[in-house]
Amino acid sequence: MKKIEAVIRKSKFEDVKVALHQIGVNFFSYWDVTGVGNEKEGHVYRGVSYSTSDIQRRHLSIVVSDPFLDRTVEAILQSAYTGMVGDGKIFVSDVIETYRIRTKESGTDAVN
Repeated sequence: MKKIEAVIRKSKFEDVKVALHQIGVNFFSYWDVTGVGNEKEGHVYRGVSYSTSDIQRRHLSIVVSDPFLDRTVEAILQSAYTGMVGDGKIFVSDVIETYRIRTKESGTDAVN
């Protein structure tokens, strides 16, 4: 099993969610996060300076069985892409074990 963590633009979240549902990934967690980027300039709006180095993004956490890894990553890459700086990152790591609390199932049975 693999854990996929993706940090994407908030504006692309609905596209990513639809793409994941289309390939059969029906459960994942997400939350809003703030990160720091490379841009060091600020913007001034109505006399107030705003920092643009703090970036609002959405963080997705998805656990999939190994056969679903490539298609899940590809769905995120395709649906989150804008071609501009700041599209995000995807991280993949191994998951040693998974348990479904309600049924006490473990392994890939607990993921599907």
